[in-house]
Amino acid sequence: MKRIIFTLLIIAAVTSAVQAKVDLVTLPKRNMVQLTIYNSADMTLVRESRDLTLKNGKNKLQFSWANTLIDPTSLEMLPKANADKIDIADLTYPPRVRNLGLWNIKSGVSGKVPVEITYLTSGLSWRAFYMGTLTEDEKTMRLQGYVRVTNNSGEDYENAQTRLIVGKVHILDQIADLARRKYPYGRPGVPVPTEKFEKLREEAGYLRTRAWVDVSDVARRPKEIKKEGLSEYFLYTIEGTETIPTGWSKRLLSFDVDEVPVVNLYKYEQQRYGNSVVRFLSFKNDEEHKLGETPIPGGMLKVYRGVDDKGHLSYTGQSSFKYIPVDEDVELNLGAVGNIVVEPTLMDYSTANYRFDRRGNITGFDEIRKFKIEVKNTREIGVKVEIQRNFNTPYWDLEKSGDFDKFEKVDLDTVKFTLILKPRSAKKFEYILTTYHGVRREEASR
Repeated sequence: MKRIIFTLLIIAAVTSAVQAKVDLVTLPKRNMVQLTIYNSADMTLVRESRDLTLKNGKNKLQFSWANTLIDPTSLEMLPKANADKIDIADLTYPPRVRNLGLWNIKSGVSGKVPVEITYLTSGLSWRAFYMGTLTEDEKTMRLQGYVRVTNNSGEDYENAQTRLIVGKVHILDQIADLARRKYPYGRPGVPVPTEKFEKLREEAGYLRTRAWVDVSDVARRPKEIKKEGLSEYFLYTIEGTETIPTGWSKRLLSFDVDEVPVVNLYKYEQQRYGNSVVRFLSFKNDEEHKLGETPIPGGMLKVYRGVDDKGHLSYTGQSSFKYIPVDEDVELNLGAVGNIVVEPTLMDYSTANYRFDRRGNITGFDEIRKFKIEVKNTREIGVKVEIQRNFNTPYWDLEKSGDFDKFEKVDLDTVKFTLILKPRSAKKFEYILTTYHGVRREEASR
């Protein structure tokens, strides 16, 4: 059911001796409506296209926003034809009448006139979420993006073109607060201070000048999202139209890209993850990965893996991520796993090279630890494992041996071993860590 009520009061020309005749005319339904929903503020810019039936002379258009979250101070109407013959004189709010405005229109033509009505409303929101489906070898992934639009504005929007804005917007007042005022400007009879909302109109109003999109030819095709950069904002336009009743949420497809190259990586770091091995999935938002046309809004990615030719899937994990700019890498933490095992074992511990002062006090010494690390891959596919070891001191030496593929020093007190394991295989390596304490630090640094 529509919550916004429009009626057209047409005042016929009469003599001063006879009271004016008022005709009540039901306004036709919207021809089109466009929603531009911001994700950083509870604000949506609505553009409606309607055909008004005007008579030559004075006309009045009554607008009621009862039971909605429309900001009446943001209402604006523009004729889309015969603009030089139609003067939308003003919009008044009758004293002591709630949720009602009257547009005074002077028309030099008679008949149907297309107009565009714009306003700001609260209660519409959107969020992004994603589904990734790995191939059996886990080298590529089908990445599907969705947006969920939720409508709690009090107004049904039928066949609406939906546009989504990523980026922060500055607003002077909360739209919901303005919508809930007893009178539009705080008390009845106050003139409209047009300057007050000029900045807000500038920030949201640039969208009004863009042409309406004809979506009749794409009604039967899979929907796409058109993406455009607009200053510090990014605009996503969902192809086609959707009906979003108040109180409902609707899932809309954002994009669907197949065979995105991905890297599966397993990490072990006791200081950060405890004794668990944690799985990561990484890719880059660029052309090489079949992406890169636009930034990717932040959201939640749920990852599955294909297990057979019949399309059956197994759940792999999920991770949330923030806004991903073009050409930027993303590494997603999918959580701890049990099919990759890393077992570090302290094999030996000793101290040596003691130093003493004249009184016999210890002023320095070395600690020597010998570790063995075993890594097991119980999966049916090969994996890459990174093992990071932290020493809690920048004064150390390391002797390493055994079966690993790469070794690197990460920073002053951290090293990383990288191993490539075949399906259902195991590797092990050893290292002897010598750390220096007291005056031995200076001696070892020479």
